Amino acid sequence: MNRRKFLGALSVSPLCPFLITPSGEDQYRRSALFWDSLPEKKVQCTLCPRACRIADMERGYCGVRENIDGEYYTLVYGRAVAAHVDPIEKKPLFHFLPGSTAFSIATAGCNMECKFCQNWDISQFRPEQIKSVDLPPRDVVQQAIRTGSASIAYTYSEPVIFYEYMQDSAEEGQKLGIRSVMISNGYIEPEPMRELLPLLDGVKVDLKAFTDSFYRDLCAGTLEPVLDILKLVKERNTWLEIVVLIIPTHNDGADEIKAMSDWIYDELGPDVPVHFTQFHATYRMRNLPRTPVKTLERCYRIARDAGLHYVYLGNVPGHGYEDTICPHCDTPVIKRFGYTILEYRLENGSCPECGTAIPGVWT
Repeated sequence: MNRRKFLGALSVSPLCPFLITPSGEDQYRRSALFWDSLPEKKVQCTLCPRACRIADMERGYCGVRENIDGEYYTLVYGRAVAAHVDPIEKKPLFHFLPGSTAFSIATAGCNMECKFCQNWDISQFRPEQIKSVDLPPRDVVQQAIRTGSASIAYTYSEPVIFYEYMQDSAEEGQKLGIRSVMISNGYIEPEPMRELLPLLDGVKVDLKAFTDSFYRDLCAGTLEPVLDILKLVKERNTWLEIVVLIIPTHNDGADEIKAMSDWIYDELGPDVPVHFTQFHATYRMRNLPRTPVKTLERCYRIARDAGLHYVYLGNVPGHGYEDTICPHCDTPVIKRFGYTILEYRLENGSCPECGTAIPGVWT
């Protein structure tokens, strides 16, 4: 296989000419953060709410963190399985440097198994099962600079499980003025999140639903830890946006959307953008239709009626609810078509008509 075909198989953007370095597994192994020693060479991971107890020569649920002789290691440090230059709107982040691009990376693995995962072909595999490129943190930053990207996005799979790689890349980026955004399920313990937040400029959390039964049955997770992280990100004044994938018959009930919207208003405030996005059949949920646009519009109205100022619909390009509207005078200040900015009218982060400040990271 030649280099072009190899990169294509990895879904690596041709905009990013990587040097492929043949290597063994040891190259990507680093001492892991956030774990405790247990008797008989066992360890307990304290990175995410799963709190995996792992015997010698075994791995945690995520499949990328391994106990070797009583020491815990990450196996995906610098081991990128995907690297693209994406519009920041694709993450989606609508109030974070609109129109800019993000150099977006991922490794194999995840600490959930969502039956509707759109990236299951990397998130649900172990690192040795997927071809990868050697892309250490310094090279991540250099690729971001080379491609004119304003930020690095840790995305596609779940960045919590490649925490050390993300942390070091964000730190390297910060030195050179490249921002970092974490695109996450929010399933992480508070201590590692607190340590990471000073290196992050934005966080997008997928709030899968607002019931624990949904998290348990469809994601193999729990709701409460995600809510705790949402509150923590907001308390630390890191820019936050929320995405809710609306799945017919599973999390689209009016009462659930109302309860979720009320919680966001009460705990996070009215200015956190919320994106309701359209589901399409994938992975282990191929028996459901796409989310009707009318259902998304109903979610939009419920959230707006609950007092949320910035509510969006996703995966429906051309819909008017993709636009950012001033909550004071109803002036469209950013018009969009999918990931494309059609019109940008903000002046110093404020509405040009009434002067109302629109929260976000604009410069």
